[in-house]
Formats: sequence, structure tokens, C-alpha cells
Amino acid sequence: MHIYSFEKLETWQKARVFRKEIYLLTKKFPKEELFGLTSQLKRSASSIGDCLAEGSARITTKDKAHFITMSYASSIETVNHIIGAFDLEFITEEEYEYFRLKLDEIANKLNALKKAVLKS
Repeated sequence: MHIYSFEKLETWQKARVFRKEIYLLTKKFPKEELFGLTSQLKRSASSIGDCLAEGSARITTKDKAHFITMSYASSIETVNHIIGAFDLEFITEEEYEYFRLKLDEIANKLNALKKAVLKS
């Protein structure tokens, strides 16, 4: 089996784990939120890794950096959804802090990755 370049990225690996954790977290959200916050949170969390994967197939440095920027934007969107989930009391303060720290780590790694790509 071929291993694609994005699969080797620590940032993508962390985004992969994060997506799984978000999917597990949203199982406890109210059923009436299935097409609301639950769907949006799952989509934005998935998009972090999706953009990294898609960007890895791009040819130019500028194009690769653009997809890393989109991944970063998805991580910030996910922060907003985590805040909403906390405000609506779908998650505990402990869960909120855990996921915020995970997102901070991913966002910092995305910024570092973008700088590295632009230097190459």
C-alpha cells in the first residue's frame, strides 16, 4: 500500500485523531442538533485534514500554502463551534478546554507548516 505525503505529516496525523475525537464527542449532542451544530462541527473538524490532503497534491508552493491556509481557517471555524457547544452546555468546561488546547496545537503546527512550505 502506498503512503501519501500528507499521511507522513504530523499535523495531518493530529488532525486525523482530532476528527475522530470530535465525532465521538458529538454523539452525545441533542438529536435536534444533528443538522445544526453537530453537522457543522464534524464538517469543520474533518476539513482540517481534508485541506492538508488536497493541498499535498498541488504542484506549486503557493497552491500548497493556500490549502494549508484553508486548513487553518477550518481549525478556527472549529474553535467557534466548540465555543458554541460550550455556551449551549453540550460539552463540559473540561471538554471545552481539552478541545481548545488540541485546536491551539493544530493551528500552531499549521502555521509552522505553511512557513516551511513557503521557504522551500
